[in-house]
Amino acid sequence: MAEKDDNSNEFSSFLIKHSDLDNLEVLVPDMNGILRGKRINVAEAKTLYKKGINLPAGTHLLDSGGNVIDGLVLGTDDGDPDLIAKPVEHSLTMVPWLENPTAQTIITLSDQENAPYAFESRNIAKKALSILNNQGVFPVVAVELEFYLIHDPDALSVSPRYGPVPGTRLHQEGPQVYSLEDLRELDPFFNQLNKNCELQSIPVGTAISEFSAGQFEVNLHHVDDPVLACDQALLLRRAVRETAKSFGLGATFMAKPFMESAGSGMHIHISLKDQKGKSLFKFDKSDQTGFNKTLQYAVGGLVQTMSEGVAIFCPNANSYRRFQPGFFAPITPNWGPNHRNVSIRIPLSDENNVRIEHRAAGADANPYLVLAAILGGISDGLKNNTKPPQMIAESEVINPEITLPVRWETALGAFEKANILPNYLGAEYSKVFLHSRRCECDRFHSQIGNKDFEWYLRSI
Repeated sequence: MAEKDDNSNEFSSFLIKHSDLDNLEVLVPDMNGILRGKRINVAEAKTLYKKGINLPAGTHLLDSGGNVIDGLVLGTDDGDPDLIAKPVEHSLTMVPWLENPTAQTIITLSDQENAPYAFESRNIAKKALSILNNQGVFPVVAVELEFYLIHDPDALSVSPRYGPVPGTRLHQEGPQVYSLEDLRELDPFFNQLNKNCELQSIPVGTAISEFSAGQFEVNLHHVDDPVLACDQALLLRRAVRETAKSFGLGATFMAKPFMESAGSGMHIHISLKDQKGKSLFKFDKSDQTGFNKTLQYAVGGLVQTMSEGVAIFCPNANSYRRFQPGFFAPITPNWGPNHRNVSIRIPLSDENNVRIEHRAAGADANPYLVLAAILGGISDGLKNNTKPPQMIAESEVINPEITLPVRWETALGAFEKANILPNYLGAEYSKVFLHSRRCECDRFHSQIGNKDFEWYLRSI
Protein backbone atom coordinates (compact mmCIF):
# COMPACT_ATOMS: atom_id res chain seq x y z
CA MET A 1 0.00 0.00 0.00
CA ALA A 2 1.53 3.28 -1.13
CA GLU A 3 0.39 6.85 -0.64
CA LYS A 4 0.36 9.94 -2.84
CA ASP A 5 -0.69 13.58 -2.58
CA ASP A 6 -4.10 13.30 -4.28
CA ASN A 7 -6.11 10.09 -3.88
CA SER A 8 -9.43 11.75 -4.69
CA ASN A 9 -10.05 9.51 -7.72
CA GLU A 10 -9.85 6.43 -5.50
CA PHE A 11 -12.47 7.84 -3.13
CA SER A 12 -14.71 9.07 -5.96
CA SER A 13 -14.73 5.60 -7.52
CA PHE A 14 -15.45 4.09 -4.11
CA LEU A 15 -18.44 6.42 -3.62
CA ILE A 16 -19.93 5.30 -6.92
CA LYS A 17 -20.03 1.73 -5.60
CA HIS A 18 -21.12 2.79 -2.11
CA SER A 19 -23.39 5.79 -2.64
CA ASP A 20 -25.07 5.30 0.76
CA LEU A 21 -21.80 5.73 2.67
CA ASP A 22 -22.27 7.60 5.96
CA ASN A 23 -18.84 7.68 7.58
CA LEU A 24 -15.18 6.92 7.16
CA GLU A 25 -13.00 5.59 9.98
CA VAL A 26 -9.37 6.68 9.73
CA LEU A 27 -7.02 4.17 11.33
CA VAL A 28 -3.75 5.18 13.00
CA PRO A 29 -1.36 2.35 13.98
CA ASP A 30 0.44 3.63 17.08
CA MET A 31 3.82 2.65 18.55
CA ASN A 32 2.26 -0.36 20.30
CA GLY A 33 0.51 -1.66 17.19
CA ILE A 34 -2.86 -0.49 18.55
CA LEU A 35 -5.22 0.95 15.95
CA ARG A 36 -6.46 4.38 16.97
CA GLY A 37 -8.17 7.06 14.90
CA LYS A 38 -11.45 8.84 14.44
CA ARG A 39 -14.66 8.76 12.43
CA ILE A 40 -15.35 11.49 9.86
CA ASN A 41 -18.28 12.19 7.55
CA VAL A 42 -18.22 11.90 3.77
CA ALA A 43 -17.51 15.61 3.20
CA GLU A 44 -14.44 15.43 5.46
CA ALA A 45 -13.43 12.18 3.78
CA LYS A 46 -13.34 13.95 0.43
CA THR A 47 -10.99 16.52 1.95
CA LEU A 48 -8.81 13.74 3.36
CA TYR A 49 -8.44 12.18 -0.09
CA LYS A 50 -7.94 15.51 -1.83
CA LYS A 51 -5.35 17.22 0.37
CA GLY A 52 -5.30 15.54 3.79
CA ILE A 53 -6.62 16.49 7.21
CA ASN A 54 -4.94 17.51 10.45
CA LEU A 55 -4.22 14.92 13.15
CA PRO A 56 -2.19 15.17 16.39
CA ALA A 57 1.29 13.74 15.88
CA GLY A 58 1.27 12.48 19.46
CA THR A 59 -1.34 9.84 18.51
CA HIS A 60 1.55 7.62 17.45
CA LEU A 61 3.31 8.00 20.80
CA LEU A 62 0.66 6.92 23.31
CA ASP A 63 1.19 4.11 25.79
CA SER A 64 -0.88 0.89 25.77
CA GLY A 65 -3.61 2.54 27.84
CA GLY A 66 -3.91 5.53 25.53
CA ASN A 67 -2.04 7.85 27.91
CA VAL A 68 0.41 10.47 26.69
CA ILE A 69 4.07 9.97 27.54
CA ASP A 70 5.63 12.87 29.42
CA GLY A 71 8.93 14.18 28.12
CA LEU A 72 8.44 13.28 24.46
CA VAL A 73 8.51 15.66 21.52
CA LEU A 74 5.18 16.13 19.78
CA GLY A 75 3.25 15.50 22.96
CA THR A 76 2.01 17.45 25.95
CA ASP A 77 5.31 19.26 26.46
CA ASP A 78 5.08 21.19 23.18
CA GLY A 79 1.32 21.61 22.79
CA ASP A 80 0.65 18.38 20.85
CA PRO A 81 0.95 19.90 17.34
CA ASP A 82 -0.88 18.55 14.31
CA LEU A 83 0.60 16.96 11.23
CA ILE A 84 -1.08 16.26 7.90
CA ALA A 85 -2.83 12.90 7.63
CA LYS A 86 -3.22 11.30 4.21
CA PRO A 87 -4.77 7.95 3.27
CA VAL A 88 -2.65 4.96 2.41
CA GLU A 89 -3.46 4.12 -1.18
CA HIS A 90 -5.67 1.03 -1.69
CA SER A 91 -6.41 0.64 2.04
CA LEU A 92 -9.99 1.89 1.59
CA THR A 93 -12.58 -0.82 2.39
CA MET A 94 -16.03 -1.14 3.90
CA VAL A 95 -16.52 -1.99 7.59
CA PRO A 96 -18.91 -4.97 7.72
CA TRP A 97 -19.66 -5.02 11.46
CA LEU A 98 -21.22 -1.55 11.87
CA GLU A 99 -24.90 -0.74 11.54
CA ASN A 100 -24.57 2.32 9.29
CA PRO A 101 -22.62 2.11 6.01
CA THR A 102 -19.06 2.92 7.09
CA ALA A 103 -15.68 2.56 5.41
CA GLN A 104 -12.15 2.53 6.81
CA THR A 105 -8.70 3.53 5.61
CA ILE A 106 -5.22 3.51 7.10
CA ILE A 107 -3.64 6.96 7.25
CA THR A 108 -0.04 8.12 7.35
CA LEU A 109 1.35 11.44 8.59
CA SER A 110 3.68 13.98 6.98
CA ASP A 111 4.79 17.51 7.77
CA GLN A 112 3.98 20.66 5.80
CA GLU A 113 6.91 19.96 3.45
CA ASN A 114 5.43 16.50 2.78
CA ALA A 115 8.25 14.69 4.61
CA PRO A 116 7.09 11.40 6.19
CA TYR A 117 6.61 11.56 9.96
CA ALA A 118 9.80 10.16 11.46
CA PHE A 119 8.10 8.72 14.59
CA GLU A 120 5.45 6.70 12.73
CA SER A 121 6.13 2.97 13.05
CA ARG A 122 4.89 2.29 9.52
CA ASN A 123 7.52 4.67 8.19
CA ILE A 124 10.18 2.95 10.32
CA ALA A 125 9.35 -0.33 8.55
CA LYS A 126 9.56 1.37 5.16
CA LYS A 127 12.96 2.80 6.05
CA ALA A 128 14.37 -0.60 7.06
CA LEU A 129 12.92 -2.14 3.91
CA SER A 130 14.56 0.48 1.68
CA ILE A 131 17.97 -0.27 3.21
CA LEU A 132 17.59 -3.96 2.39
CA ASN A 133 16.25 -3.18 -1.10
CA ASN A 134 19.35 -1.06 -1.75
CA GLN A 135 21.37 -4.23 -1.16
CA GLY A 136 19.47 -5.83 -4.06
CA VAL A 137 17.37 -7.96 -1.70
CA PHE A 138 13.56 -8.06 -1.77
CA PRO A 139 11.63 -9.85 1.01
CA VAL A 140 8.42 -11.82 0.69
CA VAL A 141 6.52 -11.93 3.98
CA ALA A 142 3.63 -13.78 5.60
CA VAL A 143 2.32 -13.36 9.14
CA GLU A 144 0.80 -15.94 11.49
CA LEU A 145 -1.21 -14.70 14.48
CA GLU A 146 -2.39 -16.63 17.52
CA PHE A 147 -5.21 -15.44 19.76
CA TYR A 148 -7.64 -16.54 22.45
CA LEU A 149 -11.42 -16.47 22.33
CA ILE A 150 -13.04 -15.66 25.66
CA HIS A 151 -16.53 -16.75 26.67
CA ASP A 152 -17.85 -17.12 30.21
CA PRO A 153 -20.30 -14.29 30.93
CA ASP A 154 -21.03 -15.57 34.45
CA ALA A 155 -17.37 -15.64 35.53
CA LEU A 156 -15.83 -13.01 37.79
CA SER A 157 -12.47 -13.42 36.06
CA VAL A 158 -11.31 -13.81 32.47
CA SER A 159 -11.61 -17.36 31.15
CA PRO A 160 -10.77 -18.88 27.77
CA ARG A 161 -13.54 -20.34 25.65
CA TYR A 162 -13.80 -24.08 26.38
CA GLY A 163 -15.36 -26.62 24.08
CA PRO A 164 -18.38 -28.25 25.77
CA VAL A 165 -18.82 -31.98 26.15
CA PRO A 166 -21.74 -32.67 23.74
CA GLY A 167 -25.08 -32.84 25.51
CA THR A 168 -23.72 -31.29 28.73
CA ARG A 169 -22.40 -28.04 30.19
CA LEU A 170 -19.14 -29.72 31.15
CA HIS A 171 -15.87 -28.32 29.80
CA GLN A 172 -13.76 -30.56 27.58
CA GLU A 173 -10.50 -31.29 29.37
CA GLY A 174 -7.07 -30.92 27.75
CA PRO A 175 -5.70 -28.43 25.23
CA GLN A 176 -7.40 -30.20 22.28
CA VAL A 177 -4.74 -29.00 19.84
CA TYR A 178 -5.86 -29.21 16.20
CA SER A 179 -9.38 -29.99 17.37
CA LEU A 180 -11.79 -30.15 14.45
CA GLU A 181 -14.69 -30.18 16.91
CA ASP A 182 -13.64 -26.77 18.23
CA LEU A 183 -13.55 -25.43 14.69
CA ARG A 184 -16.92 -27.03 13.94
CA GLU A 185 -18.55 -25.48 17.01
CA LEU A 186 -17.15 -22.09 15.97
CA ASP A 187 -17.98 -22.57 12.30
CA PRO A 188 -20.30 -19.51 12.18
CA PHE A 189 -17.56 -17.33 13.68
CA PHE A 190 -14.85 -18.48 11.26
CA ASN A 191 -17.21 -18.30 8.27
CA GLN A 192 -18.08 -14.71 9.15
CA LEU A 193 -14.43 -13.89 9.79
CA ASN A 194 -13.52 -15.18 6.33
CA LYS A 195 -16.28 -13.07 4.76
CA ASN A 196 -15.18 -9.97 6.66
CA CYS A 197 -11.56 -10.51 5.68
CA GLU A 198 -12.45 -11.09 2.04
CA LEU A 199 -14.42 -7.84 1.99
CA GLN A 200 -11.42 -6.01 3.48
CA SER A 201 -8.82 -7.69 1.21
CA ILE A 202 -7.14 -9.46 4.14
CA PRO A 203 -5.69 -12.66 2.60
CA VAL A 204 -6.49 -15.20 5.34
CA GLY A 205 -5.52 -18.82 4.85
CA THR A 206 -5.39 -21.67 7.34
CA ALA A 207 -7.24 -21.56 10.66
CA ILE A 208 -6.35 -24.06 13.37
CA SER A 209 -7.21 -24.84 16.97
CA GLU A 210 -3.97 -24.18 18.80
CA PHE A 211 -2.12 -25.66 21.78
CA SER A 212 -4.52 -24.52 24.53
CA ALA A 213 -8.27 -24.42 25.08
CA GLY A 214 -9.75 -21.35 23.43
CA GLN A 215 -6.58 -20.60 21.45
CA PHE A 216 -6.59 -20.37 17.67
CA GLU A 217 -4.27 -19.36 14.87
CA VAL A 218 -5.01 -17.67 11.55
CA ASN A 219 -2.39 -17.50 8.82
CA LEU A 220 -2.08 -14.79 6.21
CA HIS A 221 -0.87 -15.54 2.70
CA HIS A 222 2.59 -14.29 1.73
CA VAL A 223 2.89 -10.99 -0.15
CA ASP A 224 5.87 -9.33 -1.83
CA ASP A 225 5.15 -6.01 -0.10
CA PRO A 226 6.33 -6.46 3.52
CA VAL A 227 4.71 -3.23 4.74
CA LEU A 228 1.41 -4.39 3.26
CA ALA A 229 1.84 -7.66 5.19
CA CYS A 230 2.02 -5.59 8.39
CA ASP A 231 -1.07 -3.58 7.38
CA GLN A 232 -2.93 -6.84 6.87
CA ALA A 233 -1.79 -8.24 10.24
CA LEU A 234 -3.18 -5.22 12.10
CA LEU A 235 -6.43 -5.32 10.13
CA LEU A 236 -6.74 -9.04 10.87
CA ARG A 237 -6.46 -8.37 14.61
CA ARG A 238 -9.25 -5.79 14.30
CA ALA A 239 -11.40 -8.13 12.20
CA VAL A 240 -11.00 -11.01 14.67
CA ARG A 241 -12.01 -8.87 17.66
CA GLU A 242 -14.97 -7.28 15.90
CA THR A 243 -16.23 -10.56 14.46
CA ALA A 244 -15.98 -12.18 17.89
CA LYS A 245 -18.18 -9.44 19.37
CA SER A 246 -20.86 -10.31 16.83
CA PHE A 247 -21.08 -13.79 18.39
CA GLY A 248 -20.97 -12.74 22.03
CA LEU A 249 -17.30 -13.67 22.31
CA GLY A 250 -14.21 -11.76 23.30
CA ALA A 251 -10.89 -12.06 21.48
CA THR A 252 -7.47 -11.11 22.77
CA PHE A 253 -4.00 -11.02 21.23
CA MET A 254 -2.31 -10.66 24.62
CA ALA A 255 0.93 -12.62 24.62
CA LYS A 256 0.07 -14.58 27.79
CA PRO A 257 -3.48 -14.09 29.08
CA PHE A 258 -3.44 -17.36 31.06
CA MET A 259 -0.34 -18.57 32.91
CA GLU A 260 -1.27 -22.25 32.71
CA SER A 261 -1.84 -22.07 28.95
CA ALA A 262 0.34 -21.47 25.91
CA GLY A 263 1.28 -17.95 24.95
CA SER A 264 0.21 -16.32 21.69
CA GLY A 265 2.88 -15.48 19.15
CA MET A 266 3.22 -13.54 15.92
CA HIS A 267 5.39 -15.63 13.63
CA ILE A 268 6.92 -13.90 10.62
CA HIS A 269 7.72 -16.04 7.58
CA ILE A 270 10.23 -14.37 5.30
CA SER A 271 12.02 -15.35 2.11
CA LEU A 272 14.33 -13.24 -0.03
CA LYS A 273 14.43 -12.64 -3.76
CA ASP A 274 16.82 -10.81 -6.04
CA GLN A 275 15.87 -8.08 -8.52
CA LYS A 276 14.85 -10.70 -11.07
CA GLY A 277 12.54 -12.46 -8.63
CA LYS A 278 14.77 -15.47 -8.04
CA SER A 279 14.94 -16.96 -4.58
CA LEU A 280 18.09 -16.18 -2.60
CA PHE A 281 17.47 -18.87 0.04
CA LYS A 282 18.41 -22.28 -1.31
CA PHE A 283 19.21 -25.80 -0.25
CA ASP A 284 22.88 -26.74 -0.44
CA LYS A 285 23.67 -30.42 0.04
CA SER A 286 27.40 -29.68 0.04
CA ASP A 287 27.06 -27.64 3.25
CA GLN A 288 26.71 -29.45 6.56
CA THR A 289 23.62 -27.37 7.42
CA GLY A 290 21.91 -28.20 4.13
CA PHE A 291 21.40 -24.51 3.32
CA ASN A 292 23.31 -21.93 1.30
CA LYS A 293 25.43 -19.13 2.78
CA THR A 294 22.82 -16.43 2.10
CA LEU A 295 20.34 -18.13 4.40
CA GLN A 296 23.03 -18.78 7.00
CA TYR A 297 24.20 -15.15 7.00
CA ALA A 298 20.59 -13.95 7.31
CA VAL A 299 20.11 -16.26 10.29
CA GLY A 300 23.42 -15.07 11.73
CA GLY A 301 22.23 -11.48 11.63
CA LEU A 302 18.91 -12.38 13.22
CA VAL A 303 20.66 -14.27 16.02
CA GLN A 304 23.07 -11.39 16.63
CA THR A 305 20.28 -8.81 16.91
CA MET A 306 17.66 -10.86 18.77
CA SER A 307 18.59 -9.67 22.26
CA GLU A 308 18.58 -6.07 21.02
CA GLY A 309 15.12 -6.59 19.58
CA VAL A 310 13.35 -8.32 22.49
CA ALA A 311 11.96 -4.97 23.69
CA ILE A 312 10.29 -4.64 20.28
CA PHE A 313 9.13 -8.25 20.07
CA CYS A 314 7.75 -7.98 23.62
CA PRO A 315 6.44 -4.43 24.07
CA ASN A 316 4.52 -4.58 27.37
CA ALA A 317 4.46 -6.14 30.83
CA ASN A 318 2.34 -9.14 29.85
CA SER A 319 4.63 -9.95 26.91
CA TYR A 320 7.30 -11.37 29.20
CA ARG A 321 5.01 -13.91 30.85
CA ARG A 322 5.17 -15.84 27.57
CA PHE A 323 8.81 -16.85 28.09
CA GLN A 324 8.57 -20.23 29.76
CA PRO A 325 10.29 -23.51 28.83
CA GLY A 326 7.93 -26.08 27.37
CA PHE A 327 5.56 -23.61 25.66
CA PHE A 328 7.39 -23.20 22.32
CA ALA A 329 8.35 -19.62 23.23
CA PRO A 330 11.93 -18.59 22.36
CA ILE A 331 14.27 -18.23 25.33
CA THR A 332 17.58 -18.34 23.45
CA PRO A 333 18.53 -17.30 19.87
CA ASN A 334 18.91 -20.74 18.28
CA TRP A 335 17.92 -22.02 14.84
CA GLY A 336 17.26 -25.15 12.87
CA PRO A 337 15.01 -26.90 10.33
CA ASN A 338 11.54 -28.19 11.16
CA HIS A 339 11.88 -27.66 14.92
CA ARG A 340 9.39 -25.65 17.01
CA ASN A 341 11.66 -25.30 20.03
CA VAL A 342 13.95 -22.85 18.24
CA SER A 343 13.65 -19.09 17.81
CA ILE A 344 14.43 -19.15 14.09
CA ARG A 345 12.86 -22.10 12.34
CA ILE A 346 13.36 -23.22 8.75
CA PRO A 347 10.01 -24.84 7.86
CA LEU A 348 9.62 -27.81 5.56
CA SER A 349 9.43 -26.57 1.99
CA ASP A 350 10.30 -27.28 -1.61
CA GLU A 351 13.33 -25.66 -3.25
CA ASN A 352 11.26 -22.68 -4.46
CA ASN A 353 9.86 -21.85 -1.04
CA VAL A 354 12.81 -21.93 1.37
CA ARG A 355 12.11 -19.41 4.12
CA ILE A 356 12.82 -18.35 7.67
CA GLU A 357 10.16 -18.38 10.39
CA HIS A 358 10.99 -15.80 13.04
CA ARG A 359 9.20 -16.91 16.23
CA ALA A 360 10.33 -14.37 18.84
CA ALA A 361 7.48 -11.83 18.72
CA GLY A 362 4.29 -12.04 20.72
CA ALA A 363 0.90 -11.55 19.09
CA ASP A 364 0.72 -8.23 20.96
CA ALA A 365 3.72 -6.69 19.19
CA ASN A 366 3.68 -3.90 16.61
CA PRO A 367 4.19 -5.76 13.29
CA TYR A 368 5.86 -2.76 11.63
CA LEU A 369 8.55 -2.55 14.30
CA VAL A 370 8.96 -6.33 14.39
CA LEU A 371 9.44 -6.29 10.62
CA ALA A 372 11.95 -3.44 10.86
CA ALA A 373 13.98 -5.34 13.46
CA ILE A 374 13.92 -8.54 11.37
CA LEU A 375 14.90 -6.73 8.18
CA GLY A 376 17.65 -4.92 10.06
CA GLY A 377 19.05 -8.20 11.38
CA ILE A 378 18.97 -9.80 7.94
CA SER A 379 20.55 -6.75 6.30
CA ASP A 380 23.38 -6.62 8.82
CA GLY A 381 23.97 -10.36 8.57
CA LEU A 382 24.21 -10.24 4.78
CA LYS A 383 26.52 -7.20 4.80
CA ASN A 384 28.94 -8.73 7.30
CA ASN A 385 28.66 -12.41 6.38
CA THR A 386 27.62 -13.13 9.96
CA LYS A 387 27.92 -16.81 10.74
CA PRO A 388 25.08 -18.36 12.77
CA PRO A 389 25.62 -20.59 15.82
CA GLN A 390 25.60 -24.36 15.42
CA MET A 391 22.33 -25.49 13.88
CA ILE A 392 19.82 -27.53 15.87
CA ALA A 393 19.15 -30.66 13.82
CA GLU A 394 15.65 -31.79 12.96
CA SER A 395 14.13 -33.82 15.86
CA GLU A 396 17.14 -33.04 18.08
CA VAL A 397 16.20 -33.05 21.76
CA ILE A 398 17.30 -29.76 23.34
CA ASN A 399 17.04 -28.17 26.76
CA PRO A 400 17.97 -24.57 26.01
CA GLU A 401 19.12 -22.17 28.71
CA ILE A 402 17.49 -18.78 29.04
CA THR A 403 19.94 -16.38 27.39
CA LEU A 404 17.54 -13.76 26.03
CA PRO A 405 16.51 -10.83 28.26
CA VAL A 406 13.15 -12.21 29.39
CA ARG A 407 12.33 -9.47 31.91
CA TRP A 408 11.06 -6.11 30.74
CA GLU A 409 13.73 -4.01 32.45
CA THR A 410 16.59 -6.17 31.14
CA ALA A 411 15.13 -6.15 27.62
CA LEU A 412 14.95 -2.36 27.69
CA GLY A 413 18.54 -2.30 28.94
CA ALA A 414 19.62 -4.49 26.02
CA PHE A 415 17.78 -2.19 23.61
CA GLU A 416 19.50 0.85 25.10
CA LYS A 417 22.90 -0.74 24.47
CA ALA A 418 22.00 -1.86 20.93
CA ASN A 419 24.55 -1.02 18.25
CA ILE A 420 22.90 -2.55 15.18
CA LEU A 421 19.12 -1.99 15.22
CA PRO A 422 19.32 1.80 15.74
CA ASN A 423 20.93 1.96 12.28
CA TYR A 424 17.64 0.69 10.86
CA LEU A 425 15.10 2.18 13.26
CA GLY A 426 16.86 5.54 13.42
CA ALA A 427 18.74 6.88 16.44
CA GLU A 428 16.05 9.40 17.37
CA TYR A 429 13.21 6.92 17.06
CA SER A 430 15.16 4.43 19.17
CA LYS A 431 15.43 7.06 21.93
CA VAL A 432 11.71 7.84 21.71
CA PHE A 433 10.78 4.15 21.76
CA LEU A 434 13.01 3.47 24.77
CA HIS A 435 11.64 6.46 26.69
CA SER A 436 8.05 5.45 25.93
CA ARG A 437 8.50 1.82 26.98
CA ARG A 438 10.38 2.74 30.15
CA CYS A 439 7.65 5.18 31.09
CA GLU A 440 4.98 2.48 30.68
CA CYS A 441 7.14 -0.01 32.58
CA ASP A 442 7.42 2.43 35.49
CA ARG A 443 3.67 3.08 35.42
CA PHE A 444 2.92 -0.66 35.48
CA HIS A 445 5.18 -1.35 38.44
CA SER A 446 3.79 1.62 40.36
CA GLN A 447 0.39 -0.10 40.58
CA ILE A 448 -0.70 -2.28 43.51
CA GLY A 449 -2.60 -5.34 42.30
CA ASN A 450 -4.67 -7.99 44.05
CA LYS A 451 -1.68 -10.32 44.29
CA ASP A 452 -0.03 -7.92 46.73
CA PHE A 453 -3.02 -8.29 49.03
CA GLU A 454 -3.41 -12.05 48.50
CA TRP A 455 0.24 -12.71 49.39
CA TYR A 456 1.04 -10.09 52.00
CA LEU A 457 -2.01 -8.33 53.48
CA ARG A 458 -2.87 -10.97 56.12
CA SER A 459 0.58 -12.35 56.84
CA ILE A 460 2.60 -9.16 57.03
